[in-house]
Amino acid sequence: MTQSRQLTGEFLGTAFLLAIVVGSGIMGERLAAGNVAIALLANTLATGAGLVALILTFAPISGAHFNPVVTLSEMWLGHIPGKLALLYIAVQIAGAFSGVAAAHGMFGDAAFFASHHARSGPAQWWSEFIATFGLLAVIISCSRNRPAYTPFAVGAYITAAYWFTSSTSFANPAVTLARAASDTFAGIRPQDVPGFIVAQLLGAAAAAILFKWLFTPNKEGSHHGNQDLSQSGLRDIP
Repeated sequence: MTQSRQLTGEFLGTAFLLAIVVGSGIMGERLAAGNVAIALLANTLATGAGLVALILTFAPISGAHFNPVVTLSEMWLGHIPGKLALLYIAVQIAGAFSGVAAAHGMFGDAAFFASHHARSGPAQWWSEFIATFGLLAVIISCSRNRPAYTPFAVGAYITAAYWFTSSTSFANPAVTLARAASDTFAGIRPQDVPGFIVAQLLGAAAAAILFKWLFTPNKEGSHHGNQDLSQSGLRDIP
């Protein structure tokens, strides 16, 4: 696969991911008549299902990262060169903002408008650390041992993490940045973005370090896992 096709795949996949996250948040909130739980459920189901579809679609093209921390972990693990990783991150961020604008356009809103949705404090930062650690754990382990199931495992994990974390599991710096430009159900205030991103980077780093050790060959030369991560159809994700 050529680099231009890989980058296009990452751009489109991330754009559709944000269109799903923000668009379903708007639709859920409008239809829920003030019931936040129903709005969150709608947002969750659409995101989880959409993520599975997007990973299955774009994994053969770009690896379906859709997430800078996934790309950084892949670079650290030696599965993607540094220059390409930086290009991936750039198109992921561009795609994320494009997806937000697309979602707003579908509901008749301005392309971008700063969010006023407060998401801050130690509990939310800890939630983002846990959410991102778990996401990287699922990706690394499943991609190595059950690659065909990885898209479904990732979608299931994100669906669950929407509900067991107080932050509703952003777990993605590109998503976090773009959602600051959406004053909707899925938004986050721009001033709250740095705390989320720091927590996400720390969670991803912790998972990458731990799971690299878990899958390192033992002294006898056998592996804890049975397939190299880079050989899976999904060596990266959202």
